[in-house]
Parts: sequence; C-alpha cells; structure tokens
Amino acid sequence: MNTRIIAHSAFVFVLATSAAVAGQSQQKLHAQAKVSETNARATALQHVPDGTVAASELEQEHGKLIWSFDIKRPNLKDITEVQVDAKTGAIVSTQVETPADQAGEKAADAKPRSHY
Repeated sequence: MNTRIIAHSAFVFVLATSAAVAGQSQQKLHAQAKVSETNARATALQHVPDGTVAASELEQEHGKLIWSFDIKRPNLKDITEVQVDAKTGAIVSTQVETPADQAGEKAADAKPRSHY
C-alpha cells in the first residue's frame, strides 16, 4: 500500500478523533455553565457598547469557566476581549488586543500542545 495513503489516513483519523474529543469537552463545559452565552454576551457588550462580537468561546482558564468574547469596534483594528464568568455572570477581565497581540495569540494557539 502506498505510504502516502497510510499517512493521510492516519492524519484524518487523528483529526477526527481530536474533533470528537473537543466536542465532548465542549459538551462538558456547557453542562457546567450556569450563565448562557446570550446573557454573557449581553454583559460583555455593556462594557463595549459600540462593539460587535467577532468570536466567542466557552473555556476553562485559570481555574474558572469563562465565556470569552472578542469584540470589534467601528474604525479600530484593536479587539477588546471580555471574559465573563460562566457560573456567576461577573466580568472576569477586559483586555484590548492590538493586531500584533492577536497574531501572537493565533500563533500560540496553532502550536501543538503536549498532553504529558
């Protein structure tokens, strides 16, 4: 059998497995959240009233379950990241990220993580 086909099949299997695990992880996180994404989004947008949500994510960070929102503002390249506690609805942090900050974060997210 062609080794490229085997390698491709193995790669597809790993991607499918990773997606399934990520989906299960997200389901577990959503089950723990007491604040809906809709309510957390409204709270985040109160802090950036002229903004629109570009991306949102439920994640475990620094021991807290949070909703993280990347909010764009008109005529600005910076993104305001607002984190809302998914159990209490309180604002955890608000941080302005420049395009350089965003590129660095994207590069860090792209790196494979060790599970050991």
